[in-house]
Amino acid sequence: MKNVLESIDQNKERYLDELKDYLRIPSISTLPESKQYIIKCSNFVADELKRIGMDKTEIFKTDNHPIVYGEKFTDAKKPTVLIYGHYDVQPVDPLELWSSDPFDPVVKDGKIYARGANDNKGQNFVHMKSVEAYLNTKGELPVNVKFLIEGEEEIGSISLAKFIKTHKELLKCDVVLISDTSIYAPNVPTINYGLRGLCYMEVEVIAANRDLHSGSFGGGVANPINELARIIAKLHDKNFKVTIPGFYDDVIKLSAKEKENYRKLNFSDSKFAKELKVKELQGEKGYSTLERLSARPTLDCNGIVGGFIQEGAKTVLPSKASTKISMRLVPNQNPDKIAKLFTKYIKEITPNTVKVNIKNLHGGLPFLVTLDNKYIQAAANAVSKAFGGKTMFTREGGSIPIVVDFANLLKAPVILMGLGLDTDDIHSPNEHFHLSNFYRGIKSSALLFDEIKNF
Repeated sequence: MKNVLESIDQNKERYLDELKDYLRIPSISTLPESKQYIIKCSNFVADELKRIGMDKTEIFKTDNHPIVYGEKFTDAKKPTVLIYGHYDVQPVDPLELWSSDPFDPVVKDGKIYARGANDNKGQNFVHMKSVEAYLNTKGELPVNVKFLIEGEEEIGSISLAKFIKTHKELLKCDVVLISDTSIYAPNVPTINYGLRGLCYMEVEVIAANRDLHSGSFGGGVANPINELARIIAKLHDKNFKVTIPGFYDDVIKLSAKEKENYRKLNFSDSKFAKELKVKELQGEKGYSTLERLSARPTLDCNGIVGGFIQEGAKTVLPSKASTKISMRLVPNQNPDKIAKLFTKYIKEITPNTVKVNIKNLHGGLPFLVTLDNKYIQAAANAVSKAFGGKTMFTREGGSIPIVVDFANLLKAPVILMGLGLDTDDIHSPNEHFHLSNFYRGIKSSALLFDEIKNF
């Protein structure tokens, strides 16, 4: 193992140069004009997997963007690790806020700046380099490895769930390894063991058959904006609990061990508020801020549309108003059930003076893996050795729906080995990745292979 880690140290500059080549490809999955670059990037990934020593590589066509697969088998008796990542990236807008060209990587102050540097090219490239270091040093891997790198994560992994269902034998594994989350704080090795799910709804309130003059009709006809505001206001009580009947019925309480893990993280409310430039924090009474951010369900209005919103004045009663509402769900909550409860409650609290239309836009199941799982503990040991500190266990407040598909369809535990920081500006201008985390990530990956080789 020592030789592998030394090899990683000796090849840092080369790894960085190769990462830059990966980042130069503008593989923006949501833009039709980027299709040629999506193809180019899928070929880059496939070529890289071949170059580092995969026995088999293949680019699978889908109805949208290609999926790249590669595998290296050492011994059928050894554990098989499926490594997932994505080569597609977010758009770069607003371009004027970037301090450098988003597809011309720049290294400054120990960070590499480019779109995809953290999310997710930098993080998935870590595992390619760890495999390469092992093969170049020892000639073989201590485990079997499969790579699955897709091009649609930033647009909802449209093709991936179907691909997993139809290729379960190809993807068969003992554990899934994903680096697409964050470490808790700088220099703090972190394993994420849970993700929240999502239920995303749209509510439209309609009154008259057309916009009306507020002087002629105000006071006699319901105003959809006013009524929508009242509906939204009724979705929380004074303690900021969600008022939808049955909303919390399936929520699993945090265990004493989990609560202790949260306490060990020493989260600072004052620092958090200062960073966000708010006077004080707000949330469900009876829980710490960190628990509310990642381990409790929430309901938030994401946007409101209705009436006149341009500069100047227009005295009008709009005929309709709408809002989009997201509910982050915790383990054991089901988005379909929550959508039905939400729909029923909205209809109950909507007055007869208006009509209401409710749409279930999309959702995703929450994810949780037990902390005593041997693969999770092995990953904790690996990142602890690479970072030189005690590993912290956290839940992620966001959602990665495909993680649940991996766990349920492949019947394998999922390791969320986050390597970036929440402050790395993913999806924003000046996205970056700390090179220290890039190199420690390569070592973490290699050390994980060593930890599980005898499982």
